[in-house]
Amino acid sequence: MMVAEKPALGFQAHGDGDDELELELASPAPPPRKMHSLEFEHIGSLAAVAESLAPGSRWQRALTSVRVVIFQAKINVLLPFGPLAIMLHYLSGTHQGWVFLFSLIGITPLAERLGYATEQLACYTGPTVGGLLNATFGNATEMIISIYALKNGMIRVVQQSLLGSILSNMLLVLGCAFFAGGLVHSDRDQVFNKASAVVNSGLLLMAVLGLMFPAVLHFTHSEAQYGKSEVALSRFSSCIMLVAYASYLFFQLKSHRSMYSPIGDEEAAAEEEDEKEITQGEAICWLFILTIWISVLSGYLVDAIQGASDSLNLPVAFISVILLPIVGNAAEHASAIMFAMKNKLDITLGVAIGSSTQISMFVIPFCVVIGWMMGQEMDLNFQLFETATLFITVLVVAFMLQEGTSNYFKGLMLILCYLIVAASFFVHVDPDASDN
Repeated sequence: MMVAEKPALGFQAHGDGDDELELELASPAPPPRKMHSLEFEHIGSLAAVAESLAPGSRWQRALTSVRVVIFQAKINVLLPFGPLAIMLHYLSGTHQGWVFLFSLIGITPLAERLGYATEQLACYTGPTVGGLLNATFGNATEMIISIYALKNGMIRVVQQSLLGSILSNMLLVLGCAFFAGGLVHSDRDQVFNKASAVVNSGLLLMAVLGLMFPAVLHFTHSEAQYGKSEVALSRFSSCIMLVAYASYLFFQLKSHRSMYSPIGDEEAAAEEEDEKEITQGEAICWLFILTIWISVLSGYLVDAIQGASDSLNLPVAFISVILLPIVGNAAEHASAIMFAMKNKLDITLGVAIGSSTQISMFVIPFCVVIGWMMGQEMDLNFQLFETATLFITVLVVAFMLQEGTSNYFKGLMLILCYLIVAASFFVHVDPDASDN
């Protein structure tokens, strides 16, 4: 009879033919299934890491990111207008009106995609850093255009375009959001956080205060040193406004964060988790690429403003206050309407009024400081007509927000107010046009 050799622990040994011998151990061995499952998990994790590091996987991820950012958004059909504007600039230097229009159209999808990339990155960084990112990149288009205009000495274009961004956000963007949300939820008034709206209204009034005193100082001819006192006052006030905005960010994102939490915050956070479409690294890369492309087109756009004014027979003030801000506010306009239709009015106010606060308390003072560094006498004297327009607009919007409710009629009134402002700048002649 043949006896089988001694088997491994926990296994049975079988002989040949009819004879069979089983060897059982005194102490049973641990089940091998757990050991094998751990091995398979370890091997599977290594395989996943190796697959993610494979060149083919990286290319596939990159192509997916391009598809999501570039081809998924329907507004990107306007992207070819950017290269067309550059070609037209070099092929025909006389048609500056077409160069301006094509640049304007080409920047519009880039501004919208810049807002999208910022939102995607904010999903990974959390609310605090996400708020800072929105403060930095939310108005990046306006800042880039303003820096290019400052470099060319077009101070009035900078002032009027930034003023137009504030007016557009407060009247057109907020008005369209209230109107669309009111039509979707026509059975009741929509409710938002009144306390946060009051804080933003106070900051906007502070911005009006900072813009008003240099203008009053200039038009009353009460300067201690003519032509220098208003510039010195503007630079001092800009530093104070930057400190106030930094304090506001701390107040909003740190000490009184619960005051700015929208209703149904947990549901919104869950939805934001589901809306992650690109990775954190891809979002950073897209922010870098889009910012460079916007910078390139902004140079051609600013260079063509005067030529477009002559060829299209439009005042430079109308182009700066009405047309340029529509491009910069493309992302805010779309997202504010979308959130209002979803009955998330707190987020809508954060987009529209929050963006106006950023421009008035951060972007405008920042441009004054940058102009100071460039040797340009950028000041807060926006002239009497523009300052009065801003002051009345802030008062109108503050009255609209004081009840903490919105409906389609309030939105319609804001839109009609914006049409009156647009018509006013269409017939307005800038007194300093000959100087710049």
